[in-house]
Amino acid sequence: MANLILILGDQLTPDLSAFEGADRRYDTIVMAEVHEEASYTKHHKKKLVLLFSAMRHFAQQLEHDGWQVQYQRYHPDNEQQSLEAVVTRLRAELQPEKIITTECGEWRLHNRISQWQGRLGLPVEIRSDTRFIASKQEFARWAEGRKQLRMEHFYREMRRKTGLLMTPDGKPEGGSWNFDADNRRKWSGKPPAPAPFRTEPDAITREVTELVEQHFPDHFGTTEDFHFAVTPEDAQEALDYFIEFALPCFGDYQDAISDTEDWLFHSILSPYINCGLLDPLAVCEAAARAWDAGQAPINAVEGFIRQILGWREFVRGIYWLHMPGYARENRLDNTRALPWFYWTGETKMRCMHKAIDATRRNAYAHHIQRLMVTGNFALLAGIKPEEICDWYLAVYADAYDWVELPNVLGMVMHADGGYLGSKPYASSGKYIHRMSDHCVNCHYKVSKSTEPDACPFNSLYWHFIDRHRDDFESNPRMGMMYRNWDKQKPERREALLTRANYLLKRLEEL
Repeated sequence: MANLILILGDQLTPDLSAFEGADRRYDTIVMAEVHEEASYTKHHKKKLVLLFSAMRHFAQQLEHDGWQVQYQRYHPDNEQQSLEAVVTRLRAELQPEKIITTECGEWRLHNRISQWQGRLGLPVEIRSDTRFIASKQEFARWAEGRKQLRMEHFYREMRRKTGLLMTPDGKPEGGSWNFDADNRRKWSGKPPAPAPFRTEPDAITREVTELVEQHFPDHFGTTEDFHFAVTPEDAQEALDYFIEFALPCFGDYQDAISDTEDWLFHSILSPYINCGLLDPLAVCEAAARAWDAGQAPINAVEGFIRQILGWREFVRGIYWLHMPGYARENRLDNTRALPWFYWTGETKMRCMHKAIDATRRNAYAHHIQRLMVTGNFALLAGIKPEEICDWYLAVYADAYDWVELPNVLGMVMHADGGYLGSKPYASSGKYIHRMSDHCVNCHYKVSKSTEPDACPFNSLYWHFIDRHRDDFESNPRMGMMYRNWDKQKPERREALLTRANYLLKRLEEL
């Protein structure tokens, strides 16, 4: 009996569920770089290099381990332009008994693979992705009957399930479940941020880089200075490097933004976790060992683990609980198009320029840049959710629909009516000024709100508050903002709204 075992580009894990019970003598591994998956959005060039190179390295290792591998390299003239076409060809050539695969991370592709059995006339076995701590079914059981889902509650369940940062008597290490209040320090240049972990491109990566430059010239970003890990061994080195050099300060400065440093103390491990080069539970366990050994403080270790064990698992659960309808949510009725400067970085707003420029160069920006700079602006300006979601999906090396969509549509844009987050993450320029040094070098003045050189975030914030009064006035976490708004003199409120309306008509000029 021979099977086709389909491995996707974000499933580069040796103990993937699709391999269970497989026989190297008879079964065939199928991997393919196809135009449909590479081009359904204009993926960042570095993301394409990362995935194509990592896939080729993974296939090479499988062959070295004795597997039979059918691998299609990308070319725009390939006869098979989709995964289904590749599988259809191999079905005819190899006459397998069935197709085996691990459930994919995007509803779009999952929906198509679910139809293959009827379309190909061949059994298709889709197995659970055991790399996640909570299965889809487990999350659905946890969510059943709850009017609102809150990450903090789910996160505690995951802590109990895994035992991470738990004392023998079942209490959280350090005496608290969450140390987020200790993770909000502004970075002033000290302690110095470590250089990012680097790997030098090998022959495979250099070949892929040339391919991407040749065939994806109009995609966002650049391939220059590519230094991502593309093998499990190098990804493990990146994890070890983070634990030793950056984790000790990660907690204090995880919300900080710098005008001169792209990476600060962030791990930059999400691209490897999300494509399968690192196991998420093993990453959390490595951080927990650093706490046990006294190598990193509890606020750093807990904050890091919460991002993986909490948010990553939580948004995945919400995605599969509510797709495909979730992608169409737009509860704030946003209608404005995404400004073109999101693709160019050509804006006089220093914080936006720096975040977009870093994204263009690195295919990466940390979570506060995504949430409180580019995301905050899209929220205040009333950008269409589908347009800003498509942007996030395209520009980041760690972006896949299951993780990007709930984070952007729910957390950033509050388009789900507060299902994912209890309040919108809206802020004036004061937040960016408090957490960064961007404002010192900005064309606009964060201390001003209505003047021609006033920070756009300031008047746009109050315009957002005013136009969504019906949506948020009764929210307990928003009441103070409306009291502050109502206390301002009528002429002040009018000036703020006038300034915001002026800006909203000229977003491309900011």
